[in-house]
Amino acid sequence: MIIKKAEFVTSAVSIKGCPPNDRPEVVFAGRSNVGKSSLINSMLNRKNLVKTSSQPGKTRLINFFNINDFMYFVDLPGYGYASVPKSEKAKWGNIIEEYLLKRQNLMNIILLVDIRHEPTSDDILMYNWIKNYNRNVIVMAVKSDKIPKGKIQKNLEVIRKSLNLDKGDILLPFSSQTKSGREELWGILDEQLGINEPFRV
Repeated sequence: MIIKKAEFVTSAVSIKGCPPNDRPEVVFAGRSNVGKSSLINSMLNRKNLVKTSSQPGKTRLINFFNINDFMYFVDLPGYGYASVPKSEKAKWGNIIEEYLLKRQNLMNIILLVDIRHEPTSDDILMYNWIKNYNRNVIVMAVKSDKIPKGKIQKNLEVIRKSLNLDKGDILLPFSSQTKSGREELWGILDEQLGINEPFRV
C-alpha cells in the first residue's frame, strides 16, 4: 500500500465510541512496553503519529488511525504492566474483549511479542483470547535488531512453541529501527486487502 494519508481519528473507551464500522481494521495488540507505537509509526513511515511514552501502561483507550480513507489501524491498550491496579487491568480487559467480540470489520490482529524473551503468560493469554474469537492473527517478533542475526530463527522457534501457534499462523521478525519485516507485513496485508500496488515509502 502506498501511504498517502495517515491521521489520528478518535479514541474510544467502549464499542459505542468507535468510528463507523465501514472499512477494514488492522489491530495492534501487545504488552504495554513492547513497542506498538514504534511499529505502527514504522509501518506508516511517520515519526510521531502514534505517540510513544516512557511510561508503560499509558495507553488506556482504543485509538483509531485513518489510513488513506480506506482502512483503520487500531491501537489497543497495552497489557501486563505490573504497577497498574487490578481494577484498571480488568477495565482494559473488558474494553478489549468487547471490541474483539463485536467489531465486525476487524480484518487482522497483529500481536507483538519481544523476540529477545520467551512470551509471557499475558502474551499466551492474549493469543488464546484472539483464537477463541476466531480472529486472524499475525505474530510480530519485534526488536529483532537487538539480537544477533544468527539467533533470530532460534528465538522465533521458542516463540512458536511457547504460544503453540496454529500451523497457518504467521510469525515474522520485525525491527522498527532497521525497518526489517515492514515490507513483508505490508505484503501480507495488501494481499488480504486485495491491493495490487507494491508497498513504497
